[in-house]
Amino acid sequence: MNLLTKFEKIGYGILAVIVLLGLYLGLTNEPYFDTNFSREDGPVEWGTTIMLFSIFILSLYRLITSWSNKQNLWKIGTFIFVVLFFFAAGEEISWGQRIFGVESGEFFIENNAQGETNLHNLVVGEKKINKIVFSQLLFLVMFLYLIVCPILYRKYKWFKSLANSFAVPIVKWHHTIAFLVATVFVALNPSDRKWEVYEFAFGLTFFLIFLSPLNKEIFSTTKSD
Repeated sequence: MNLLTKFEKIGYGILAVIVLLGLYLGLTNEPYFDTNFSREDGPVEWGTTIMLFSIFILSLYRLITSWSNKQNLWKIGTFIFVVLFFFAAGEEISWGQRIFGVESGEFFIENNAQGETNLHNLVVGEKKINKIVFSQLLFLVMFLYLIVCPILYRKYKWFKSLANSFAVPIVKWHHTIAFLVATVFVALNPSDRKWEVYEFAFGLTFFLIFLSPLNKEIFSTTKSD
């Protein structure tokens, strides 16, 4: 058993503990789940932030160490992931606003559901951007990435070439299964704050995907053709 396999098992163990413990607390002690386990700046939210920031660090490390050996499309794809996950990690903790005690500007006080300096809690037409994204766009993206892309990657050479060219990590089937199982257990949680656990499941699963994807050879530091 290699190191990455051991790390994956540890990761899945942590995922199971957080999701099942969250479900147990949501069913038996919802006030505690809401005000402690899944609260703002609580253990689950910080876990999500750490996972997202870890993907940012991993992608940045790959970009720096392989800069001279990779083609431009690979660099562009990896750079997009660097920016995307840095932004996601920053948004998760409102860019450290609560940590450093920074007050929100007037725009965010008036248009943010929590009065915080972040985009995902902005209210548009009485709806939070976060809910719009999660209920529509993100679920579509997750379906395409976790189910459709692995099928296309294995079946069509043109898609495999495209994904590899842009450094898109392709999921292994156990990544997909783990996330779908976590989705089911999170959905059983009656608390409105269960989505904090779902975000953690997303962060941890995606860290495992980026750490050891099906096409991990594209992240070799040797010169690409």
